[in-house]
Amino acid sequence: MPDIRIDFRNVGKRFPAKRKDEADVVAVQGVNLSIADGEVVSLIGPSGCGKSTLLNMGSGLYLPTEGEVTVNGKRVAGPSKEVAFMLQKDLLLPWRTILQNAELGLEIQGVPAKERRDRAHALLTRCHLAGFERHYPHQLSGGMRQRAALARTLAVDPIVLLMDEPFSALDAQTKMVLQQDLAQTLAADRKTALLITHDLVESIALSDRILVMSARPGTIIEEIRLDDLPDRDNPMVRRRRPRVQEYAARLMELLHLRDKIEAEEI
Repeated sequence: MPDIRIDFRNVGKRFPAKRKDEADVVAVQGVNLSIADGEVVSLIGPSGCGKSTLLNMGSGLYLPTEGEVTVNGKRVAGPSKEVAFMLQKDLLLPWRTILQNAELGLEIQGVPAKERRDRAHALLTRCHLAGFERHYPHQLSGGMRQRAALARTLAVDPIVLLMDEPFSALDAQTKMVLQQDLAQTLAADRKTALLITHDLVESIALSDRILVMSARPGTIIEEIRLDDLPDRDNPMVRRRRPRVQEYAARLMELLHLRDKIEAEEI
């Protein structure tokens, strides 16, 4: 059985009320989630259900109020070089070249200059940015900047990648190209990843499993395994599989049911 790379055990997160007459906000509760070595899992659910809160706890930016998160068997007590976080905004530093941006995490870790430059060069080439190393972020398209952000994320060689809607700001065509690049990279390097997305077909195209969350306080209400869908490393091919539409319909049904329950409770 593959090793578990990231594990959420009965995790809950409560945020204190901003005013005395308000109740605390329970973002997530009772979340149990294990992701094995080399597995890609997507997390979907209604807005505000605590998906990003889970990623923040996985990265060590938040500590859980209840339960614990472990990475590679070690309790997460703060940010760690074993976990990398990729957001929907590229957050490239405008005063640094693309190469210097890709090196940033390695520089922070104290990796020697030649080694970090060589590693950044190699990753930018894999991300189809060869020849743009000396450009600055404002000189690149949105898709190219997001490729640079992916290279920066992979450069630190994390055990776990946490991705919070990394392609949501891109046009449909660019998004599909970057999904293909990401899938091939994750498969080739056998990376473990947890992906938040509101794009149901994206979750099906990229994942081994999809976890559906309830409205806040968020908890996992359904797991959908995609064992019968091949080509996880080739989402453009996987998208054309007949069962993709069946899975999308099931996800839409689950999310619609959640919305209906919310409406009845208001």
